[in-house]
Amino acid sequence: MARKIALSVLLVLAVTVSPAEAQQPKKIPRIGFLSANSPAAISARIEALRQGLRELGYVEGKNIVIEWRYAEGKPDRLPALATELVRLKVDVLVASGPAVTRAAKEATSTIPIVMTHDPDPVGNGLVTSLARPGGNITGLSALSSELSGKQLELLKETVPRLSRVAVLGNSTAPGNAQILKEVKVAAEALGIQLQYIEVQAPKDIETSFRAASKGHAEAALVRAGPVADSHRTQVVDLAVKNRLPGIYDRREFVDDGGLMSYGTNFAELSRRAATYVDKILKGTKPGDLPVEQPMKFEFIINLKTAKQIGLTIPPNVLAQADRVIK
Repeated sequence: MARKIALSVLLVLAVTVSPAEAQQPKKIPRIGFLSANSPAAISARIEALRQGLRELGYVEGKNIVIEWRYAEGKPDRLPALATELVRLKVDVLVASGPAVTRAAKEATSTIPIVMTHDPDPVGNGLVTSLARPGGNITGLSALSSELSGKQLELLKETVPRLSRVAVLGNSTAPGNAQILKEVKVAAEALGIQLQYIEVQAPKDIETSFRAASKGHAEAALVRAGPVADSHRTQVVDLAVKNRLPGIYDRREFVDDGGLMSYGTNFAELSRRAATYVDKILKGTKPGDLPVEQPMKFEFIINLKTAKQIGLTIPPNVLAQADRVIK
């Protein structure tokens, strides 16, 4: 009798539960990734993000889909690309860079946005505070403004008689006003005159180095951005050609032949961004996730480049390096 009842129950379940309900596929999360650069310019950061996701159990094409969008060094394309990702209804939008985060913010106030790095998220109006971001944006800060003074100090230690430095960058880029302010304070303390040179388009790169040479600059502090990032080889080649000791804010420039870099490991920030994606996909609101600040900075020196421009790196500077390319 009990066996007959059990069979009847199974029969009822088989009839009432449809095949579609029994085999309903689990929704695969869709991530939007937006960068102002080309894939080649940020390949290390892309791989770092993928690695971070893999470490958390996400495999692209299996249990997660990533929509990749690149402005190819043309920031004016960002608003349209951000809007495109919003229309795809991605679950999370990863913004790789300050200008990208602003474009994403303009495109949506509901889809969670994870910034991979921003020099001053609070000052730039992206979050209410680092501890409690509020809104739909969270992620990582790059502390760029605080690092610029240290970069100038390292240049001075490397070239003790340094008295004039060309600062190449885009003054209208997010966070750059504060960065330039920090550089100015450091320059006054070190007795260095600054020559500001705008680099807002690829055509400005070569003319900027001509201006630096004409202005008798003895070294260059290069503020990276979409233009400089997408044309790194040209930037470092021109610095070498003009025999200008240059310092950059990210290691990729040194890997491509630049003299020195001091700053945050941007690939590591991209890897850390994956943890924010994971928490948001699991239900945490972005406004409740504190913005993370980098705890470690790296100083890299390229001795090959130093030899090319006829510069001897002082032992006390070499001793500070985290990595030396020989």
